[in-house]
Amino acid sequence: MKVEEYLKILHTAEKLKNQTRHCYTSAGRHESVAEHSWRLTLMACFLKDEFPEADLDRVIRMCIFHDIGEIFTGDIPAFEKKEEHERVEEERIQAWISSLPAPYEEEIRALFLEMEEQKTLEAKIYKALDRMEAVIQHNESDISTWLPLEYDLNMHYGEREVQFSDFMGRLKEAVNRETAEKIERGEKEKLSG
Repeated sequence: MKVEEYLKILHTAEKLKNQTRHCYTSAGRHESVAEHSWRLTLMACFLKDEFPEADLDRVIRMCIFHDIGEIFTGDIPAFEKKEEHERVEEERIQAWISSLPAPYEEEIRALFLEMEEQKTLEAKIYKALDRMEAVIQHNESDISTWLPLEYDLNMHYGEREVQFSDFMGRLKEAVNRETAEKIERGEKEKLSG
C-alpha cells in the first residue's frame, strides 16, 4: 500500500471522531461515533471465554467498521432511520470500499456482507453488542437527555439480537435492570425536585 493511500484512509476515518451520535456521555456531551465504536470493540475483546469458538478478531473488525458509513451520512438514530437513509448510507459505504487498495477492498466488502446477512456467530455477536452498547450508554447518560420514546425503546432494543446466546440474554437482562433502575430514580427525582 502506498503511504498516501494509508493516510487517506486515516484522514477519512478521523471524521468519525467529529460525527456525534444521538446519545450523551455521562459527562453530558454528545458521544461521537468513534467513541461508540471504540467501546463496542472493547466489549468484544472481553468475550473470549464466553465464545471460545468465535473468531473474535473478526468480531473486532466488525465493531471497528460497522458505522463507517456515518462518516458520510452522520448518525441517524434507529427510530428515525428510513429506507432512503439506509440506501444512501449503503451507496456511500460501497463507494468508500471501492476506493480501498487491494486486498483491503475485498476483505472489507466481505465483512460488510457478513454483517448484513447475520448468519455467522461473529456477525451475531457484533450485532448484539452494538445494540447493548447503545442502551448501556443511554443508561450512563443523564435521564433528562432521554426522549419519551426511549423509556420503552431502551427496555426492548436488542431483544431479538441477543436471542442466539445465553450470555447475551443475561447481558440484556442486566442492562434492562439498569434501565429500570435509571427510570425509577428519574421518576423519584422528578417528584422530589
